[in-house]
Amino acid sequence: MARLTAENIESIPYGPLGIIAMPGCEVLADKIDSYLVKWRKEQAIEHQGSIAFYGYQRDSFLIDISNPRFGSGEGKAVINDSVRGYDLYIVTDCFNYNVKYKMYGMEVPKSPDDHFADLKRVISAASSKAKRISVIMPMLYEGRQHKRSSRESLDCAMALQELVHLGVENIITFDAHDQRVQNSIPHKSFENVMPTYQMIKALINSTPDLKVDKDSLMVISPDEGAMNRCIFFATQLGINLGMFYKRRDYTRVVNGRNPIVEHQYLGDSVEGKDIIVVDDMISSGESMLEVAKKLKQLGANRIFVCTTFGLFSSGLEVFDKAYEEGTIEKVFTTNGVYQTPELLSREWYESVELSKYIAYFLDTLNHDMSVSSLLDSSAKIDKILKDKGLKA
Repeated sequence: MARLTAENIESIPYGPLGIIAMPGCEVLADKIDSYLVKWRKEQAIEHQGSIAFYGYQRDSFLIDISNPRFGSGEGKAVINDSVRGYDLYIVTDCFNYNVKYKMYGMEVPKSPDDHFADLKRVISAASSKAKRISVIMPMLYEGRQHKRSSRESLDCAMALQELVHLGVENIITFDAHDQRVQNSIPHKSFENVMPTYQMIKALINSTPDLKVDKDSLMVISPDEGAMNRCIFFATQLGINLGMFYKRRDYTRVVNGRNPIVEHQYLGDSVEGKDIIVVDDMISSGESMLEVAKKLKQLGANRIFVCTTFGLFSSGLEVFDKAYEEGTIEKVFTTNGVYQTPELLSREWYESVELSKYIAYFLDTLNHDMSVSSLLDSSAKIDKILKDKGLKA
């Protein structure tokens, strides 16, 4: 994953770079911005006198916005800096429930719908003045409502189409629940980025005694839907793969879904082996912890949970208990969604940083260069395994 430098810049910028941090994304956007400011001080040396590189080097690429609310809860967006001719990147976390607003005197946490409405307001406020608008949405809004199995709404497809109709050219997301949702916007760019390298790097760095071989380590998919990402994980590490089948009761619906009756394991023996359970997200965590308990009953050693997003919607206590009982060793999730201070303080939790990876994307896309090398992390995974002495 080679970063752009003064020597390897192959094209002029599409336009002056601008980054908008939606409410709740300020910390992530600040980190992205700091990388870009640092890199572009080096990259701009040979191009300082070129009009094509106007605005290329700045003290910050962040654009100031505000999202005021009326007393009724209605809102609007105001862009306080000029964005005319800019290549604009809007970073949003639709799952940050720590962002609140006042409605009829009550303090109300923003729902995913509120965040998405504010995103559309900001895009609308740009009023076609920006040269190009891209949305960076680490966890895809309504990504779990990606298909229609009865008479129900297709929320994710509708959301993507709304963004495109507002003028968005690129949508960048991480580990989409089902990347086939991009079929709803076939004429626009949809990048589904897998943070596999970042996950493996965090796992290896935090577990010095980890042995990466077929006799010591396995990757387990918690259900059939997670198999593709697990296959890639197992292939990169050169270890075996197993999976669980979720047997559901299709005669009932509880909290919008058919309840799970039993997790049935399919695969080689896990006895005495460390296990990496890989999935796209943790919601309440009940299903993930049930899988971990089953693996422990089958004789597994340490269990590492690697998921791109951790919502922990039912609280952290169930994970605290599982850690105390020895069911789980570590849980890894990215900073692509809101992380509470309580979560970050937990001994069993490791945060996986995405800001540098996103900064690479912004820098590359701003030059209209190929992102293929950024999407394929095989070489980097291979290198870190060799550097750590875990691969010949």
